[in-house]
This record gives sequence, structure tokens and C-alpha cells, in this order.
Amino acid sequence: MIDITLQNFEAELIQGSMSQPILLDIWAPWCGPCRTLGPILEKLETAYGGRFRLAKLNSDEQPEIAGQLSQAFGVRSIPFCVLFDRGQPVDGFVGALPEAQVREFLDRHVPTEQALEAEADLAEADALEAQGDTAAALGRLQQAVAVDPANDTARYDYVKLLLEAGQVALARQAFDPVANKVALDARLAAAGHWLAACERAPHARPMPALDAAIAANRRDFDARFERAQVLLASGRFTDAMDELLEIVMRDKGWNDELARKTYVGILELMSRPAPKPAAEAAKGALEVTGRARPGAADPVVDQYRRKLSMALF
Repeated sequence: MIDITLQNFEAELIQGSMSQPILLDIWAPWCGPCRTLGPILEKLETAYGGRFRLAKLNSDEQPEIAGQLSQAFGVRSIPFCVLFDRGQPVDGFVGALPEAQVREFLDRHVPTEQALEAEADLAEADALEAQGDTAAALGRLQQAVAVDPANDTARYDYVKLLLEAGQVALARQAFDPVANKVALDARLAAAGHWLAACERAPHARPMPALDAAIAANRRDFDARFERAQVLLASGRFTDAMDELLEIVMRDKGWNDELARKTYVGILELMSRPAPKPAAEAAKGALEVTGRARPGAADPVVDQYRRKLSMALF
């Protein structure tokens, strides 16, 4: 548990919530319901085993913070609890709720034990992959997916690394449970396009035959797409996009925009993961929300995004 003041608000609450949800309890010494709620929150902080952190703010001693939060949420009474996650206030409740209702509130927002375990496996997998230990990284990612099947980030990383390792059949097994999510998740859609290319490439015509077909007919889009699939399966992403771009420039809607969708999927495969938003406080003012810092741009990805925009518009 931590006590929040104007001096540590940024470091302890905003920045602290970037890595762990923090429940801020706004209270006052004269408030009877506050004295009822406080022990419940302290008990739950221990019971949840690090899944959230409890912070306390004395509204009499810190009226500026309490006033801004009360105004932001339209609340005029205490106890008033606000949950911060990734630098922002995301939800809250008013009054001395019974323990069961506080648990219901927390369970809507804090990660499960399985999710925390999966995140730890993800972090270790990243480190192992950076060290070049692909086999160990795959083991950690497999464990993360098994522990938390709903963690689509872990599943995407697992499928992607399996394809990089040439384990196409295992990648298909890992991908199938989320195949119906591709319309909602660009990363999963990208993994699906790469997986499809890896499955089709072994049955494609030889490259000289595809080159000859394209030379004979520049609008042989089936041959061009087949060639792009072979290139994509072998990890030649930019070469595959060059071929797909030839289709898009000649027929944007070909085969239900399959060339464009595959091109966009490759861009997603090449893009660096977006960093977690980082919070900054404006000088001379208290901010209760963070601002995301843009990640480092990839000049190759930016170049191919521009190429696609020019072809489409």
C-alpha cells in the first residue's frame, strides 16, 4: 500500500500503473464509511497476491488531486475509489461496498493469475529469443498459451515463431482456435496470411514456370499471387509485397482484395510491437491520463505503406 501526494502522484500512481493496476482509495479521517472500506481493500490487496496495488489518498491533505478526480467522475462524496491502469483512470466506485462487490469490481479489471503467469512466460520468451535460443522461447510461448488461451499476444508470438522455425503443422494447430478472430485482430490476420502461404508454397509451381506465366501475361494475377506466396513463405517479405503491389496497381479488388489484405498482413508482420503508453505530467498541472509516446519508425515499413497508399489512391 502506498500513500499518494501531489509530489509522488506521477511516479507512484501514473507511472506505477503502467506495469500494475492500482486502486486509489480517496478517504478522510472523519469519514465513517471510509474506515469500514479501508480494511476490506487492504485485505483484498493481500488476497489478490500482486494482481493490483492499493494506494490511499487523504482528501483533506491532498484536495487538488481529490478535487480533480471527483470532478472528472462527477462524484462529490467519499470513500471514492478509482482504478488506474496503464497511466489512466479506467473505472471507479463510490461508497463502502461489501467485500463481494469490491471483488466483482476488481475482477472486471485486474489480470487473472493465469494472465500474470502468461505475461511472465512472454517476457522470458522475448529474452530467450533475443539470445538466439528459439527452442526455449517456443517452450515458454507454448506454456503461455496453455496457461492463458485467451492471451492473443502470446498466441500470435507463438504462431509467428513456429513459422520462423519452419514448424508449419504446429503453427496451424496453434492458430486454429483463434482463426475466427482475424477480422478483429490485425496481428492474427497477419499470422493467418503467413500460415496460408507456408501451407500452399510446397504445392506451388516452380519459380521459372511462374516467371514465364507472368512474362506471357502481365495480368496473370493467379501466377503473381502464387509467386508472392512462395516469397512470403520463405520470409522474403519485401519481395512478396512487390509482387502483390503489381496486382493491386492493376486490379485493386482482385479476388476480394486478397492481394491488398495479404500486403497489409505482411506490413503487420514486419511492424514492431507498439510500446505501452507512457504517462507524462504537464508542467504546472496535474494530469490523470497519460500520453503514448510513438515507437521508433521502421523506414522499410513506412516506405511500403506509402507505396500501398499511392497504389490505392
